[in-house]
Amino acid sequence: MSPVSDDYRKKGLVSAKHRIAMAKLALETSDWIRVDSWESEQETWTETVKVLRHHYNESLRSLQSRQEFMANKRPTQRPPGDSLSSQHTVLPELKLLCGADILQTFKTPNLWKEEDIKEIVEKFGLVCVSRAGSDPVQYINESDLLTKFQHNIFLVKEWIQNEISATQIRRALCRGLSVKYLVPDSVISYITHHNIYTEESERRNEGDLLQPLKLRNPTVNPLND
Repeated sequence: MSPVSDDYRKKGLVSAKHRIAMAKLALETSDWIRVDSWESEQETWTETVKVLRHHYNESLRSLQSRQEFMANKRPTQRPPGDSLSSQHTVLPELKLLCGADILQTFKTPNLWKEEDIKEIVEKFGLVCVSRAGSDPVQYINESDLLTKFQHNIFLVKEWIQNEISATQIRRALCRGLSVKYLVPDSVISYITHHNIYTEESERRNEGDLLQPLKLRNPTVNPLND
């Protein structure tokens, strides 16, 4: 999980330090999902494709370090059958996991660069989880680029539909409603302690443009949700 930088300028976006802290609390019991703060620590908004490049390069460095470590071990230290000659170098795979509605945003003028979409679907790939109200198959069929690389777009059908959204959670908190059982208790405690989601915080960046829209076309109307 890679929370976006504060400079993304989305309406209601609270400070990255809080988003990172809440994500870590929510994932305390997970042994396969982790939070990475690199993107959120950047002073300016970073395009998704650059974030993917960063994490892919980090994976390569980690793999190289492991290979160098194994190469430097004395033969007696290596597990049986773990000779360098028997090892096959397998490059890491990195794909963008997202809700299927992200495919629809590819059509939003000035939100994505065409070359960035191409690199994401061609070199990395997408794993799109189904979401109520979204038709990923239609989005793919309507795009020549997505159709060309649809072999690298994996659609995941949720067998139990979950329509909970961050927007609904924030709205409930602003209204003083309970969100128990919708998010972990530890996250609720953090939100309460820091008084994060309020009517004031929901107005943050109100009337502003998302950073990609601002950079590419300053005349576009705000996209707040």
